[in-house]
Amino acid sequence: MRYWSLIFALAGVFSVGAFAYAPFSADWWLPNPAGEPYHSVSTFGREIDALFVIILVLSGAVFIATQAALVWAQFRYADKLDEDGRPVRPAQYFHGSQRLEVIWTIIPAGILVFLALYQMGTWANIKFRSAAPRTPALAEVTARQFQWVVKYPGPDGRLGTEDDLFTVNDLHLVKDQMALIHLKSADVIHSFFLPQMRVKQDAVPGMAIPVWFDCDRAGRYELACAELCGWGHYKMRGEVVVHETEEEFQAWQAAKLAEQGRSQAAPPPDRADEAEAEGDEK
Repeated sequence: MRYWSLIFALAGVFSVGAFAYAPFSADWWLPNPAGEPYHSVSTFGREIDALFVIILVLSGAVFIATQAALVWAQFRYADKLDEDGRPVRPAQYFHGSQRLEVIWTIIPAGILVFLALYQMGTWANIKFRSAAPRTPALAEVTARQFQWVVKYPGPDGRLGTEDDLFTVNDLHLVKDQMALIHLKSADVIHSFFLPQMRVKQDAVPGMAIPVWFDCDRAGRYELACAELCGWGHYKMRGEVVVHETEEEFQAWQAAKLAEQGRSQAAPPPDRADEAEAEGDEK
């Protein structure tokens, strides 16, 4: 029966190799737009990646220790059979070791306490309201089945006024600037997820939740819903566009405001023909 120890040993070696390789692969880890190992495009994202690595190392060490003990026990205590196929050494049953039970309770508890204390700084930076930037909100993002409605301040610089700019599934921000958004939900619980920036926050009906993050690499990134929110959950995807400069962002905003103004000034589709006819009569 010792061949079972070989099978478990090979499985352990394969698993260790996989989790040792994963952080250095752009395909096995979280998305890495920069093409570097566990490299996010946001400041907070790199802190979160570092936490992932710490947790992976600790859990990997525990896995190696327990797997090695399992393989050794299988090899050392494998049944030896006599000529009649009966075990040479009969099985022995015992209650266990209270000392061992205390040890393997204290060690995991200590690891969890260490992780809880180690991550407090990162958690405070990304979740505590006292750490939120003291700047006006870039936008208000409202999740609804099955889209993201984004509202930007208009020329007056304030949200909630008549000149607000609206987009759908399209969030724009500026490189290297901390962006503050107010996250809402119009129906059910959604999850605002920016995988390349390691940002994830639930959108809860009846609440306006502040979310802040930055991005140090211009480009286009995924905005997804990470909470099963209904039959159309699969298509609740948007795009985050990070502009290189403030001027680029303002140019985009001005163009969208002009486009929105034209659409609001145009007559409704069912009145367009009547308006054209009245102009011809005059």
